[in-house]
Amino acid sequence: MNVRRSAAALAATVVLGATAPAMAADSPSPSPSAALPKGLYGTTDPTYDGVWRQSLALLAQHTAKVRPAASAVDWLTGQQCPNGAFAAYRADTAEACDAKVMVDSNSTAAAVQALTALGGHDAVTGKAVTWLKSVQNKDGGWGYTPGGASDTNSTSVVVGALAAAGEKPAEVTKDGRSPYDALLSLALPCEGDDAGAFAYQPDKKGKLAANADATAAGVIGALGKGLVAGPGAKAEATCAKAGSPEQAAANGAAYLTRVLAEDGHLVSALPGADDQPDYGNTADAVVALAARGGAGAAAKPLRWLEGNAGAWAEQNGPAAYAQLVFAAHATGTDPRDFGGTDLVAKLNATGPAPQKAAEPSADAQEEKDDDSPFGVWWYVGVFLVVGVGIGFLLSRRTKGGRA
Repeated sequence: MNVRRSAAALAATVVLGATAPAMAADSPSPSPSAALPKGLYGTTDPTYDGVWRQSLALLAQHTAKVRPAASAVDWLTGQQCPNGAFAAYRADTAEACDAKVMVDSNSTAAAVQALTALGGHDAVTGKAVTWLKSVQNKDGGWGYTPGGASDTNSTSVVVGALAAAGEKPAEVTKDGRSPYDALLSLALPCEGDDAGAFAYQPDKKGKLAANADATAAGVIGALGKGLVAGPGAKAEATCAKAGSPEQAAANGAAYLTRVLAEDGHLVSALPGADDQPDYGNTADAVVALAARGGAGAAAKPLRWLEGNAGAWAEQNGPAAYAQLVFAAHATGTDPRDFGGTDLVAKLNATGPAPQKAAEPSADAQEEKDDDSPFGVWWYVGVFLVVGVGIGFLLSRRTKGGRA
C-alpha cells in the first residue's frame, strides 16, 4: 500500500479527513463547417492564413491548459512540405511542394512554436528549424519569403521559433550576423517623435519609418521570446542608444508607451478612410510591454482590450481569440474572464472539440486523496502524540491503582 495513503488513513481515524474539489469539464464545442478541411479552426477561407491561425489557436489552447483535438494537430503537421517548410495553406497535401507552393517563414515559425509547445513532434519541428536556418539572410534576419528582404516581424517570429526549439538565436548566424543584428539595424535612434521604434523594413532609400506593429514584434524578438511570453520584471522603459537587443527592446517599449498613452490602443490607417482602432496590434503591444516591463506596463491597453475587443475577436475568429489569450497570459489575467468573456470557450468553439482531460492513474488518485493542508508527517506526528498520551494515562492509572 502507498505509504502516504496508509499514514493519512490511519491518522484520519484519530483526527480528521480531507476532501478534494471536483473539476468541471467544458462542454463540447461545435465542429467547423463541413466544407472546410477536417480539424481546421475558423470558418473563413484559409488560403492566406490557414497555418498561421491554426498554429495560434493550438498555442493559445496549450497556454490555457486545453488539450487540442488530435485532428487539429494532425491537420497542422500534415501541412508541412518535405523540405521542412510550411506554406500559408496547402489545399491538397498530396500534391508536390514545388516552386508553385509559396512557403514562408512566418507560417513555418508559428507552426514550430505551436508544435514544440504541444510536444511529441520533434521530427516536424526539427526539419522546420533546419529549413528556417537555410533561408536566413546575410544580415542575420528573415523576410516573409525565402530571399526577401529582412523585416522586423518575420525576424522576430523566427527568433521565437528558434528559442522554442531550444536554439540560441544569438548563435544562429549567417556571414557572422545574428537575428539580433538584423533587429538592431531596423531600430530607430532615440530622436524625435518616433524615438525608439522599430521599422518594418527600410524604404527604397534606406530610410526607417516607425511602425507600431513592427515595434511590438521587435520588442518580443529582441527579448528572445515568442508569441507566448509571461510578464517580465517591473522596469521603466526609457530610450537610450541601442547597443544591445535588451536596450532596443526597452526603446521599443518606451515608444509603445508613448503611442498608447492617450487612447490605450493603436490605430490602423487605411487609404481614404478614418483611423480605426487596431485590436490585433494592440494585443501584441500588451504582450510586448508586459514581457519587457511587467504586467503594470501594459495595464492601460489591457483594460481597453477587455472593454472593447470582444466583438472584434468574434468577427475575426481563432487567431484573434488567440492573440487575446496571449495578452491575458502576458499580464497574468484570467483568459476565461477577460472583460466578462471566456476567451478559451470562444476559441474552442471555432474548431473541433478539445480532448477531454486525461483520467488520473490509480497512484495519482491516491496522491490526490492524500493531499491536505497539513501534510502526511503532521498526521504521523499527531498519531504518535496521541499514542504517547494514551501510554501516559495508562501509566498514571497503573500507579494510581498501587497507591
